[in-house]
Amino acid sequence: MITVLPYLAISMGFISSFHCVGMCGPIALALPVHKGPRAQQIAGVVAYNAGRALTYAIFGMVIGMLGASLAWLGVLRYASIAVGAAMLVYVCWPSGMEHRLSMPLFWQKTIGLLRQRMTRHLKKTNLSGMLVLGMLNGAIPCGMVYMALLSSVATGSVWGGAIFMAIFGLGTMPAMLALGIAKQHFTPALRTRIRKLTPVLVAIAGIWLVARGIMTPYSSPSKSAADISICR
Repeated sequence: MITVLPYLAISMGFISSFHCVGMCGPIALALPVHKGPRAQQIAGVVAYNAGRALTYAIFGMVIGMLGASLAWLGVLRYASIAVGAAMLVYVCWPSGMEHRLSMPLFWQKTIGLLRQRMTRHLKKTNLSGMLVLGMLNGAIPCGMVYMALLSSVATGSVWGGAIFMAIFGLGTMPAMLALGIAKQHFTPALRTRIRKLTPVLVAIAGIWLVARGIMTPYSSPSKSAADISICR
């Protein structure tokens, strides 16, 4: 994986974690771990966030397959430019993009089922229940997760995409762990100030992806006739 990608992944995860605090904070605050011993609380919150990171990594593998296919076809650079341009459009015109992108009906039903399962797992206090709850929450649609997935295409490999998204998940953990353990310090004003950095980071990621696509030399995926060995 290209050297700068892990830094991009963890930076996107850290900044988006404050968006997660606002959007997924109620779920983290509702975790049934706040009444036990401190060690049990920490273990429960870690299991929940590890579940989210695992789901992100699985999604990264799927997107990594697409990136690997594009790399094999020799068009990964064009995909990188297109993804970066889409991210910049989203930063400059977020309301217009959200208005034009509507969620399919089948996906809305899927989200409803996920939320029903999450409600059931909120009643479980064991670590496996917390892990599954985090995995289910990781599958709920989130704009910043989508941006990270689009960025993971640039890895051009299945495992590269998985690692990118796993690192993204790790980047979200500090704020989410702090929310689960020391929720009183996360005031709405603090979350709002840090969340303003999100468009800046998305713009930086978009510019980098466009620049990477432009500067990456073209390489043909297929061998020339002279390179193909013939058995006689």
